[in-house]
Amino acid sequence: MYSYTFDDILEEAGKFGRSQKRIFALLCMVSMPWAGVYVGIVFQGFTPEHWCRDSGVSQIRKSCGWNLMDTRKITVPVVNTSGVLVHSQCEQYELNWNATGLTCDNPESDLTDALRSKAPMTSCKEGWEYDYKGRQSFVTEFDLVCADAWVVDMYQATLNVGFFIGSIAIGYLADRFGRKASFLVSNLLNGIFGILVAWSPNWVTMLVFRALYGFGVKGGWVAGYVLITELVGVEYRRTVGVVYQMFFSVGILILPLISYFITDWRWLQVVITAPYILFLSYYWFIPESPRWLLSQHNAKKAVEITEAIAKENKKTLSKNIEVRNYATVDPSVNNWCLSSRFTSAVVYQGLIMRLGILGGNVYIDFLISGLVEFPAAFLILFTIDRIGRRLPFATANIVAGAACFITAMIPETMFWFKTAVACIGRLGITMAFEMVVFVNTELYPTFVRNLGVSVCSTLCDIGGIVAPFLLYRLAAIWLELPLIIFGTLAFLAGALVLLLPETRGVPLPDTIDDIEFPEKSKELRRKEMIMLLPTATMTNKEPETV
Repeated sequence: MYSYTFDDILEEAGKFGRSQKRIFALLCMVSMPWAGVYVGIVFQGFTPEHWCRDSGVSQIRKSCGWNLMDTRKITVPVVNTSGVLVHSQCEQYELNWNATGLTCDNPESDLTDALRSKAPMTSCKEGWEYDYKGRQSFVTEFDLVCADAWVVDMYQATLNVGFFIGSIAIGYLADRFGRKASFLVSNLLNGIFGILVAWSPNWVTMLVFRALYGFGVKGGWVAGYVLITELVGVEYRRTVGVVYQMFFSVGILILPLISYFITDWRWLQVVITAPYILFLSYYWFIPESPRWLLSQHNAKKAVEITEAIAKENKKTLSKNIEVRNYATVDPSVNNWCLSSRFTSAVVYQGLIMRLGILGGNVYIDFLISGLVEFPAAFLILFTIDRIGRRLPFATANIVAGAACFITAMIPETMFWFKTAVACIGRLGITMAFEMVVFVNTELYPTFVRNLGVSVCSTLCDIGGIVAPFLLYRLAAIWLELPLIIFGTLAFLAGALVLLLPETRGVPLPDTIDDIEFPEKSKELRRKEMIMLLPTATMTNKEPETV
């Protein structure tokens, strides 16, 4: 009489049968709206060309029939920014425009350089004019420019604060009360606070609700990721892990298309949030993780779910499910993943948000950068079982770092070459970002896996808090300065990743011993059992129906 582990049971129930494929397809949908939450600031917080509003200038413009850009050219002062002369966005001439003698026919000769140089200047007093182009962002609605531009940084930072707190809280809940329960609670919170963000009457409430929105979004996504990796056999784990994240890239591609047609940030927020409300219906369509139930000594429920999976897969069970003695000691796995989490978040978010300040067509730029993410997923699938996890992980970081440095040094005149190199950097950091989640899952035992992955991801959230400040504030000094910082961080992460243990071909660990003594634990898997189903020896015969 033999007994078998849960991974052995999956051989009979189906390692990636119809049941797991259905669950996998449903959970992949969760990654798509997260893209809108994570990088939607590019469209929701878009800052168009702007300059001081002046009621005197507005009267002249109306009587002369000038358009906004002509008015700016004539009446807005020019300032030196990083060695380049540009129209001021935060200062205006303090003039009585009716007394300047400005005419409609030849205004530039009326307002001579000598007069401009002597004219006093002051900060904007009556708000701002925006070159909207039909788009309404929270920046234009709440006038979050100049002295209040820091609020745009906070829009992304508060989201990551929510990620930080929610990752720990929901990670704990997922290990304490189950993957499915925490997933559903997260989506309920996402639906409520996502709608409240769209309803916000001012920027203060917007930031508060944005932080609460972040509390549930990431925790629910991680719970879904852990759930599907625990439901499939070891040889399918890398595929489902990478494809699950690849649907985030699908969301990246869909986001600019939606944003092109939905130009108001509030309605865009509603559309991004709506899927989370629909995900509540998953209560009837996805099971709890049998692997987690076994770690909680709820073998009866684990058997019921495994039998249901086998039935849907048109399989039958004839083996025992192992119940291990899950020690309650703290995991002592290598945590070099923490630094890579931080770097991946800073560089990934930074490169995406940078698209919003380059001045090109943000929709096309965003779409092209999103397409680059798909080769990253295929490169992961091609390399991780042939080469391993560690070397591709390190290489991806180093490539991203090198691309950031090179991009910063290429002149703007070589636009397409600069774009191509930047896309290589985006590919590298996307590959690193997807692999860090994948590798993290393999480093923690079942009973603390969700919490372990979530706690490690808090460094990612800290990176997300830092990223907007690094990008927007440093870019104001020199547009390419953030790339130098991003490149340095990526090189450092690439070196530290080489200190991680290799996990290629290793089953998901259930206990601490599985991590520290993998060969010994492999033997123990055959010995520490409690018989729960009718037994059968492993033969080439068809198993008896349970």
